[in-house]
Amino acid sequence: MTDLEFLRLNGPQKFLYKLRRFLMGLPKAILNAFKGIIGWFVGLFKGVGNELYDIFDTFRKGDWKTRLSYLVMGFGSCARGQWLRGILFFGFQTVFNVYLFCFGGSYVAKLATLGTVETHKEGRKTIYGDNSFLIMLYGVLTIFFILAFLYTWRLNVKQNKLAQQYLASGKKLKTARQDVHDMLDSQFHKTLLALPVLGVTFFTVLPIIFMILVAFTNYDNTHQPPGKLFTWVGTENFKTLLTVKESPMMIDAKENADGTVFLTVTARNGDILTAKAADKEAANAAVALIADGSGEFALTDNGDKTGLMTVYGDAGDPVDLAITDLTFVQTPSMAGTFKQVLLWTLIWAFFATFLNYFLGMLVAIMINKKGIKFKKLWRTILVMTIAIPQFISLLYVSKMFAADGLVNSTLMNWGWIKEPLPFWTDPTWAKCTIIGINIWIGIPYLMLIATGILMNIPADLYESARIDGANAFQTYMKITLPYMLFVTGPYLLTSFTGNINNFNVIYLLSQGKPLSVGLAGNAGSTDLLITWLYKMTVTDSNYKLAAVLGILVFVVCAVINLIVYNMIPSVKNEEDFQ
Repeated sequence: MTDLEFLRLNGPQKFLYKLRRFLMGLPKAILNAFKGIIGWFVGLFKGVGNELYDIFDTFRKGDWKTRLSYLVMGFGSCARGQWLRGILFFGFQTVFNVYLFCFGGSYVAKLATLGTVETHKEGRKTIYGDNSFLIMLYGVLTIFFILAFLYTWRLNVKQNKLAQQYLASGKKLKTARQDVHDMLDSQFHKTLLALPVLGVTFFTVLPIIFMILVAFTNYDNTHQPPGKLFTWVGTENFKTLLTVKESPMMIDAKENADGTVFLTVTARNGDILTAKAADKEAANAAVALIADGSGEFALTDNGDKTGLMTVYGDAGDPVDLAITDLTFVQTPSMAGTFKQVLLWTLIWAFFATFLNYFLGMLVAIMINKKGIKFKKLWRTILVMTIAIPQFISLLYVSKMFAADGLVNSTLMNWGWIKEPLPFWTDPTWAKCTIIGINIWIGIPYLMLIATGILMNIPADLYESARIDGANAFQTYMKITLPYMLFVTGPYLLTSFTGNINNFNVIYLLSQGKPLSVGLAGNAGSTDLLITWLYKMTVTDSNYKLAAVLGILVFVVCAVINLIVYNMIPSVKNEEDFQ
């Protein structure tokens, strides 16, 4: 299809055409991705092989100064008169050796087990054992130090090779003064970036790797160092959060004094059902039927605590049981809770982003419209929402919508309602209330952004549209919205990601409440992934699942960013707006 034919299509036809092209190109894209991954690994192995060959070749062709530098870093540089480089290399090697043998080596040795000796008491004396937390922390830090040493050692070998080649060609080596001059002139960017790179490594990269490693341990409130050890558990935490564990169905039957049987049925997903059955023989038959662990049951609930339970098994025919006094206890799974919280997080992020975007744009258009008076006043009133700290405004608004708050009290005094509206006690009401309040918070930001952009749209475009007979809606769809999307596309993407991790609005308004028996891990009906993660760490000390959740939040944000970034007009149609 040519570009002209595509432009003649209507909106739905364009969408279907793009969708068909996307689906048709998906196999090729996946194949190219696999080729890219394979090519990366091939390039990696080739690079490592080339480095190893160069190290061996340098030793084979090098003089005695170069060869001795393989053991004593900086010796070749000092022997050739480059004292500053030699002292730096030798000093780094000395610090590394002292650190590794006196401190870091013991932690690396225990990294595989995270400790074997637990803190205990012998009489009144406390014997302190291994600390799994410190073993992991200093073990990872030592590995970073080892990698830095290997890189510096390789740099030392290269320096000796280059120095030997320079002298063989009759050139002079740089003196210490020239090295210092280069560090402050031609190589100043390296000098300037050295400290920030170290800071990012120790305060950003190292904590991220530590968090990832925690996800593969059983570090929680029952395994708290230094009193208790924690250890590696592989991918068990990921299975807990992503898959529903099933166990064999069980039936426990106890005979009551009145001749009935009290049944306790545990379903495969952990839910517990209790009931009474008058037919003792049928109850015993049901227990025998699932004795081999291959049972299942179906329940017909009459709604008055009576019903019919049918037990199935591989060892015989199904057994029907008429039951009374039926009670049901739901045992929520972490996997089911994660799916519900993730779904609400995405719904919240969608509405919090796009409602604020379009409503903020609408407010900006209305205020900027010719003939509107007191424009500065309206903007000032809206900006006041931003000026007041959210910690104050959101907590106050939360109290306003409470059962005994200002909103419910006023409505009841006016006679409009008889009972308080369940703003924070009903899950649906709470979610809608949070989205509504967030509109009040977010519109001013978008109004300010849109105001500046709308003023830069050429007035000639609107004049031409009016001459062609376009109405206000057509002008908005063909001129204003495309221009806004092009300019604010990256902002929309970052705003969506920010709303996924919007801790303040949720926690200050509802603290994730109302709580639900259908959710595990102390999660509430309005919790986002980020607020649930906060509860896991601060309230429950469940660091292992919190680390897994942190990784999954990153994966969700990364996938959305990668997909949407390549779809926004700022990237796809950049040349059209040049």
